[in-house]
Amino acid sequence: MITLENLNFLSKADAFTKFEQCCVSKTWVNAMVNNRPFANENDLIKKAASIWFNDCSDNDFKEAFTGHPKIGDVESLKAKFANTKEWASGEQSKMSEANEETIKALANANTDYENKFGYIFIVSASGKSAKEMLAIVNKRLQYSIEDELDVAMNEQHKITVIRLQKMIAGLDQKADLSSHITTHALDTSVGRPASNMMISLNGWNDNEWKPISVGITNSDGRIGDVLPAGRKLKLGNYMMVFNTNAYYEYHNQKGFYPEVRIQFEVTDKSHYHIPLLINPYGYSTYRGS
Repeated sequence: MITLENLNFLSKADAFTKFEQCCVSKTWVNAMVNNRPFANENDLIKKAASIWFNDCSDNDFKEAFTGHPKIGDVESLKAKFANTKEWASGEQSKMSEANEETIKALANANTDYENKFGYIFIVSASGKSAKEMLAIVNKRLQYSIEDELDVAMNEQHKITVIRLQKMIAGLDQKADLSSHITTHALDTSVGRPASNMMISLNGWNDNEWKPISVGITNSDGRIGDVLPAGRKLKLGNYMMVFNTNAYYEYHNQKGFYPEVRIQFEVTDKSHYHIPLLINPYGYSTYRGS
C-alpha cells in the first residue's frame, strides 16, 4: 500500500503501473495519472468515477474487461474462486462454498455470456456466493448487447474502487465510498430481512427503461453497492425492480405479486435509499435514509 501523498508524487511511469493494477483501460489510467495531484481521498474517488463514466468509450470499457481472468470452464472457476491470488482472493472468496452442480452451471453461463456479448462476464464478486452470481449472469444474459455493456461497465468500476482501496492506505476511512442509491428489503410476514432477492436498477432513457445495475440482497436484506463510489446518477426518473417471485420460491413460499416496481425521481446528488416492506399479499415503500 501507498499513501495518497506518495501516489501524487510518483513518476508518471510508476503512477501508471499503480493505476493499471486497478483498471487496465489506458484512457482511464492516463487520465488518472495526469489528474494528479489529488487534493484528498474524496477528490480521487470523484475523479476516478468521472473519468470512467464521462470520458471513457465503449472500447475503453471492453479494454478494461480484458484485465480479468477468463471464466469459461469448471477448472478455471475452481481455480479462480477457490484458490485465487493476491487481490482477487477477497473479491471472490465465497465461490469456494459452491457445489459442483452450481460451478458447472456457472461455467456454462459464462461461456454463453462471452459468446453473446464478446467479452467475459464482469461482476463485483465481493461477498457474493456462486448461486448469487449464477442468478445474476442469467439475468444479464437477457439484456441486449447495448444495454449489458452499461451494466458491465458499472460493475467494472465497483471492482476498480475496491482495488483502489487496496492500493491506497486509509482510503476506506478518509473517502466517501457510499453508493448514491441503496436498497433494503424486509419480509414483514416473518419479521426478518428479505435475503436472496434479486433487484435491478433501471433508468428512463430514450423513452424506455434501460438497466444500470443488478444485485441480490445479502443476509441483512440490503444491497449497499447498487452504484460504485463516486458515481452520481443524472437527474431524472429511475425504477427499482424487486423479483419477489424468485424470492418466495427460494423460501418455499407462495406470493401474490411476481415482482414489485418502484419508480422514483432523482432530483439532486443526495443519497437515495429505496426500501421495500413485503408480505405475500402486499407491499409498501418510502424514501429511507
